[in-house]
Amino acid sequence: MTARPAAGHALARGPARQFLDDDDEYFGRQPARRRDLPDPEQLLRNLTHCVIEVLAGARDLEQLARWVTDDVYRNLSKRVVLAARARRVKGQAPQRPAFTVGRVRTCEPVDGVVEAVVMVHQRARSRAVAIRLEGLDQRWRASAISVL
Repeated sequence: MTARPAAGHALARGPARQFLDDDDEYFGRQPARRRDLPDPEQLLRNLTHCVIEVLAGARDLEQLARWVTDDVYRNLSKRVVLAARARRVKGQAPQRPAFTVGRVRTCEPVDGVVEAVVMVHQRARSRAVAIRLEGLDQRWRASAISVL
C-alpha cells in the first residue's frame, strides 16, 4: 500500500516539499483595525521603560516576548548580549537605571499601525526610542524598536 497525500494537501515533485492548499492566512496573525484596539500611549510608555531596563540588564528580555514580534525580540536579544559584554569588560554590574519617560509623539500612517517616538530623560542625557506598533490579533505588538 502506498501513502497518499491527505485531502486538501498536494505533493510537489523535485526539491519542492509538501504544502497545504490552505495558506497561513487563516491561521496566521490577523491584522486589527485601530477602532478595535486600546489607546497605545500607555503601552508605548511601559514598553519604553521595559526596553531601557532590559538593555541596562535590570530586567529579563523574556518579559517583553508577548509584546514584540519575533524580529524585534531577536534584535533586542543581540543588543542585550552586546550590552552585557560591554558591562563585563568595564567590570560593571547590571543596575536599574534612573530615568523618566517624557513626551510621546505618535502618528498613524495606516489603520491599525502607530509609529511613535518616546523621549527618555536620564541625568547625563536624553534619548529617543522609536517604536512601531501594529494591531495584530486584537492587541498591539511592537514590530520595530530603535533606541537612539
